[in-house]
Amino acid sequence: MKIALLGYGKMGKVIERIALERGHEIVLRKGSSDSFEGLENTDVAIDFSVPDSAVNNISTCLENGIPVVSGTTGWLADYHKMVNLCKEKNAAFIYGSNFSLGVNLFFELNDYLAKMMSKFNQYNVSMEEIHHTQKVDKPSGTAISLANSIINHTSKNNWNIENPKSDDLFIDVKREDNVPGTHSIFYQSEVDTIEIKHTAHSRDGFAFGAIIAAEWIVGKKGVFTMKDVLDLK
Repeated sequence: MKIALLGYGKMGKVIERIALERGHEIVLRKGSSDSFEGLENTDVAIDFSVPDSAVNNISTCLENGIPVVSGTTGWLADYHKMVNLCKEKNAAFIYGSNFSLGVNLFFELNDYLAKMMSKFNQYNVSMEEIHHTQKVDKPSGTAISLANSIINHTSKNNWNIENPKSDDLFIDVKREDNVPGTHSIFYQSEVDTIEIKHTAHSRDGFAFGAIIAAEWIVGKKGVFTMKDVLDLK
């Protein structure tokens, strides 16, 4: 499989290593100031760029009929535009706030727990997310996905990272050196605390999941998520 890497930072380089180990070929390594030369020879594109580049990267792929897998966060105000473009061009698109197989299982666990805890008002729910100091967006896309699932099933109406109101889901955002990503959910009452937590040990899990998604989407048409890739529906 011929892969275009849109975004060639730390994650791009990890994706490249694992893709090569799985027998794939990298035909384009695009930084933010590079051209799309080589995209025409691509079977699938993987976008782990920056928020300012993501929409242009994704739309260029869709316009050219190239399946694209995007793990860039911080650009989701334009997500529906990309969905509509994908449908218009009869192309293929997957966005994931986190491609780690473990995190996607954690998403399902979080959703199930939120449904169960919705009956017990004595517990107040909150979150914590910790990432490396180079991460630009706050909170992480993964944290937002977890928060939205909790909000769908509880009395919380919004998430907030500072000065939360009583109906806000507080996300405690921390930035520390050399932390790939840690997400925790707490349900606290006067007598006890229930906690679920996912800790990433390296970027390899994110990269491996993105490549699995790229392998899966080739030959398909439509807008998908990691639930489709992992058959979690």
